[in-house]
Amino acid sequence: MGVPLRMMTSVAGYLLKQKILGKRQYPLVLMLEPLFACNLECAGCGKIQYPTDILRKRLSPEDCWQAVEECGAPIVSIAGGEPLIHDQIETIVQGFIDRKKFIYLCSNAILLEKNLHRFKPSPYLIFSIHLDGLEKTHDRMVCREGVYQAATRAIRLAKSKGFIVMTNTTIFQGEDSDEFRLFFETAKEMGVDGMMISPGYAYEKAPEQQIFLKRESTRSWFRAALKGWRDKKWPFNHSSLYLDFLEGKRDYDCTPWGNPLRNIFGWQKPCYMMADAGYAQSYKELLESTDWNKYGHKSGNPKCQDCMTHCGFEPTAVQDAFDHPLEAVKSMLGMGSGTSAPVPHSLSDETSKKYQTEKISV
Repeated sequence: MGVPLRMMTSVAGYLLKQKILGKRQYPLVLMLEPLFACNLECAGCGKIQYPTDILRKRLSPEDCWQAVEECGAPIVSIAGGEPLIHDQIETIVQGFIDRKKFIYLCSNAILLEKNLHRFKPSPYLIFSIHLDGLEKTHDRMVCREGVYQAATRAIRLAKSKGFIVMTNTTIFQGEDSDEFRLFFETAKEMGVDGMMISPGYAYEKAPEQQIFLKRESTRSWFRAALKGWRDKKWPFNHSSLYLDFLEGKRDYDCTPWGNPLRNIFGWQKPCYMMADAGYAQSYKELLESTDWNKYGHKSGNPKCQDCMTHCGFEPTAVQDAFDHPLEAVKSMLGMGSGTSAPVPHSLSDETSKKYQTEKISV
């Protein structure tokens, strides 16, 4: 299934409206963290490291709804922390549905089975379940045994009740690409409606800094893991251009305002990954008070150089697809059988020649 058709058409209409209005800075997805509290302490996450008084804070439903009305994004990704800990999460979700916003409710799924009754199936609601690989790998990354089994039970239950369910996977240093090819097949066979995948970002608060991939390592890993993914019919919930980017077939800079983060502190500056510039009190202030030239690959900012996460680069890929629809269609079709991959400008001459002469395996 991948990206739901209703969402695709809604986002296309939204992008067309921005183009007509002549806007270049606009949000695609509101990243919403109504709390930082979590029932896991994952190796690659820094949120649980906050002091207790911060972990007890919650955004109200009204705060959440105001955030999406303020920025106007068509999609909301509710993360955290663990959103199912929030005692008003079903009210927050319903408010977004009433506003016809598409929702990714991100969860580690430990609490999903006993909380599923709080929600009703809707074309606007997607459960995005955190799965960082097959059982041993996932349980190792979340630092607790049994979580994979709980998550997969919850996925099957939610699917049986008519909910849209996707997986959300983060890749770290040392992972076996062959294992993840099996994972993609397993998730497809499980009946998930889509899969999201992204390299991890080296959060400063994350307890294990050595687990994060560098940029060239990311490209190499994804070239191996995604080989022939179209023939496999793996339902990735990404634009094909973003997957091309992960494989090193395209060279993008990030769009840091594309997936803005609203959390208990305000609007995080500059982006979902970093709070280097503090917090703004409104989305308008976020746009106007942030020096965007200081961020992204081209800026030279060392904190940005290895980042290839979907929250920064998927908005760039989506905008590229909208600006160049024929190119996007070619990418979706694997550039046609036996055609050459586009050459990333940032690659070395030797690597570029390799891309010019090799054929894409699809």
